[in-house]
Amino acid sequence: MRLKVEPNSALPPYEQLRRQLAQLAGSGELPAGTRLPTVRALAGELGLAANTVARAYRELETSGIVETRGRGGTYVAAGGNHTAQRARELADSYAVQTSRLGLTAEQSLRYVRAALGLIDVRADRHAE
Repeated sequence: MRLKVEPNSALPPYEQLRRQLAQLAGSGELPAGTRLPTVRALAGELGLAANTVARAYRELETSGIVETRGRGGTYVAAGGNHTAQRARELADSYAVQTSRLGLTAEQSLRYVRAALGLIDVRADRHAE
């Protein structure tokens, strides 16, 4: 498993880790049933505090991407990957809400690009 945390990123380390693990699980690179490293092992490997890794694991568990089996470890959830379905639901909701605000599709997409870190909406005068 190739995980990397960028210390100079605007995203906190736990979020960088959470996103990478979610992406690996969503792509099937980490198939259902795969056991993740222990919190301490992964923290040591990445040079992070154990609480940082624990928070990433907790958030993944809350999202249904992983499941913790007590002292048995943390595993990629076997209940199927709901990531794509959840992403579609969120996108649908976002589209409805931004439409109600009177934003055009392009304006809405600019905010999504900014949220993903692809553009700086503050510097992008076309977003307003």
